[in-house]
Amino acid sequence: MKKRIELLAPAGDLERLKVALMYGADAVYIGGYVLNLRANAINFTLDDIKEGVKFAHSLKKRVYVTVNILLHNQELNLVSDYLKTLEECQVDAIIVSDPAIIDYALKNTNLEVHLSTQSCTLNIESAKFWKEQGVSRIVLGRECSQDEINDILNNVEIEIETFIHGAMCAGYSGRCVMSNFLTNRDANRGGCSQICRWDFDLLDQNYNEIKGDKPFTFCSKDLSMLRYLPDMIDMGISSLKIEGRMRSLYYIATVVSIYRKAIDEYYENNSYTYNKEYERILRRCANRDSVPQFFNGIYDSTCSYYNGRVEVSNQDFLGIVLDYDKVKKIATIEQRNYFKKGDVVEIFGPNHETITYVIDRIYDEDNNIIDVVRHPRQIVKIEIDNFLEKYDLIRIK
Repeated sequence: MKKRIELLAPAGDLERLKVALMYGADAVYIGGYVLNLRANAINFTLDDIKEGVKFAHSLKKRVYVTVNILLHNQELNLVSDYLKTLEECQVDAIIVSDPAIIDYALKNTNLEVHLSTQSCTLNIESAKFWKEQGVSRIVLGRECSQDEINDILNNVEIEIETFIHGAMCAGYSGRCVMSNFLTNRDANRGGCSQICRWDFDLLDQNYNEIKGDKPFTFCSKDLSMLRYLPDMIDMGISSLKIEGRMRSLYYIATVVSIYRKAIDEYYENNSYTYNKEYERILRRCANRDSVPQFFNGIYDSTCSYYNGRVEVSNQDFLGIVLDYDKVKKIATIEQRNYFKKGDVVEIFGPNHETITYVIDRIYDEDNNIIDVVRHPRQIVKIEIDNFLEKYDLIRIK
């Protein structure tokens, strides 16, 4: 019997790590305090890493740490102490792209090494090469088609991890230098300013501006592989990776919970029927369109935004449950978006089915009855018979 496929989720901080694991991820990947490609994220302190690993291991789940920066000479002296610290923290693997870090880790630590997508592995011979270097898993470039992934799996005996959901990059597997040229922020050192999402003037060969109805961009649409989930499991992929260490707690909980349900349905029924309701929920928690990108071999103008786009700020996430009084049947909620009496909402969590509920009586912190919750992170209470748990989330129906 094949080993069950791993669902791997991002976590930008300790709270999101716990939420990702609670909502069904088998493992999380995080950025430490140095040498990772999310320089503008909060990232994890050493104490955070220790606590995150302890929490994950208590659930028999895993933590991988990204050490995927491209090194310059002045950073070589950071590698030794940092990797030994991660080893002491008992992280389950590091995700690396620079050969110098790979070499040091394999020769001087017992850390498991996964090859980052930044290394842009797209073919059989490259996969064989990296296996010979000693890595135990390869995160393939997002530009691989289904046939190319199959060829690698059939010819190289190594764990393969592929992206299943989230943002794409206009450069090969993140190897973009537009950010460097236009903002002096190095995308390959964690400083990407997302130039591909800017509006540009289009010029003809004589440098005359071409006027169009909308500004020109070359921003990729997001990736969503829900429809192809059975194919990815049947192929023998080891891990399905969700992109988004900068994403919100709500986004991570929503995406993880949907893929968890879909994967479990596949194993329980030995098949999976594409669920349009799951897709609807996934599409509503992000603000860009999503497509299969390179997987199905159809990569054309439908996969990117060229003539403008509308990214509406998502207002679906209404609040997070902080506490529930079982005697009084009152839930304490921290508000995240405007809601009011009479709104039809859904409450979902890792340990119960989604609840549809009509907001009725709302109390503020002083137990005054109010009709509208409009202040950022306002603490309110609602009466509800269903038992709720901390970290259950509320969204608009």
